[in-house]
Amino acid sequence: MKIAILGSGFIARFYAESLIAQRRKDIITMVYSNSEERAKVFAGDYKIPHASNDLDAAVSHPEVEVVIIALSNHLHLPAVEACAKAGKHVLCTKPLGRTASEAKKMLELVENAGIMGGYLEDLCYTPKFIKSVASVRAGAIGKVLLAKSREAHSGPHSNWFWDKALSGGGAIVDLGCHCIEIARNYIGKQHRPVAVLCWSATQVHPIDAEDNAIGLVKYDNGAIGHFEVSWCFRGGMDLRDEVQGTDGTIWINNFLRTGFEMFSLGKSAAYVAEKAETNSGWLFPVGDEVHELGYSNMFTDMFEAIEQRRDPSETFYDGYIVNAVIDAAYASAQSGKWEPVELEVWRGNTEGAQTVSHVEFDENHYLIKEEVLPSGEKVSILKNKHTNVISKTSPEYQYNAE
Repeated sequence: MKIAILGSGFIARFYAESLIAQRRKDIITMVYSNSEERAKVFAGDYKIPHASNDLDAAVSHPEVEVVIIALSNHLHLPAVEACAKAGKHVLCTKPLGRTASEAKKMLELVENAGIMGGYLEDLCYTPKFIKSVASVRAGAIGKVLLAKSREAHSGPHSNWFWDKALSGGGAIVDLGCHCIEIARNYIGKQHRPVAVLCWSATQVHPIDAEDNAIGLVKYDNGAIGHFEVSWCFRGGMDLRDEVQGTDGTIWINNFLRTGFEMFSLGKSAAYVAEKAETNSGWLFPVGDEVHELGYSNMFTDMFEAIEQRRDPSETFYDGYIVNAVIDAAYASAQSGKWEPVELEVWRGNTEGAQTVSHVEFDENHYLIKEEVLPSGEKVSILKNKHTNVISKTSPEYQYNAE
């Protein structure tokens, strides 16, 4: 696959690092930056044959087969427009748009042009995430009741992130997009996000956007997605997920305290890990950062999807759904109430909420809970189907409340 990268900043370099160690048959053949000097530096660093500060020329170059957008949020739509015009497959970094309206336009552009739109949500491709989602889909933890995702660090690298007009918001649009899509995968993408309740605040930084937020996303099957995001967390990048099911629980620590810990006096200036704030004291390096953050699996899926003419695991449609949830989160943060998720395009369940199924104990009772006490006694908490009376039973203690 011959690739053009649009952008020469932090995320573009992460993508390039992944791609040059990828399938060995994928080549970055073009880099675009609005700065001709930065484009040439980037091209030199990664041995890219072509560099340009002309967006249309970069996208329409005859050697380019697929375009990767690694630009600031306000430039995603014009970049997708250029790809659609040139008929080039396009992979876009997160979030897809600043709003659901922007994301919907991009979705329509790729579908009308007959090109693939891949949504580069890397945290849905990490090794731990892939394994845990497979376990959930195999029924290992039963029905998912709550999917919680947290991302927190000291703030983005680039200045445009901090400008609400350019980025579309603060920590919610920057980090919440990860958390929302992570939870959506665990709960099941076929389930419609119905409403959002969100709190946000600007607690530390002199900016117009939020630097902290917590939100709940209600789904049509009764499950809850929970996101926690912050640009004020000190001590590195905290990426954690928790999934609660009727038959089990999953806890994941993706970045901090992953089993690799190192103490240093700080005499070396070596890189430690993304968002690490110091190089002294106890440090938490990441062995293969590109792979652990999902980039390797993500690009493999994207390029194979193009070759096999199928959808990748994360598409522009998914990016649109995420943006719609984010829009509802911002509306809720202002109103202080549950706000509906407005979806003009929905391709999942249309059957409405699912009924709750209870565990049968016998013909007259549901099982609420079963456990073994410290004494060794086995106890069951039951509910009578007919009278709704709650009771307890054990070999020595039968249906005491009935």
